[in-house]
Amino acid sequence: MSGYNWRALVEADIARFKQVIGGALRSRTDERRATEVAVAVTVLNRMLELGRPEYVRIA
Repeated sequence: MSGYNWRALVEADIARFKQVIGGALRSRTDERRATEVAVAVTVLNRMLELGRPEYVRIA
């Protein structure tokens, strides 16, 4: 994968994160910010997992 494609994927992920979770962290300490990001990423991954189709091969 080229550098440009990788960058585009990362930018799309960040945009999705900001759209769903919000653009700013609310916590003031680094430890709490890390926890806030971890929780937000877990929630976003769960939401994406629920919306992802499951493919079944029919033979």
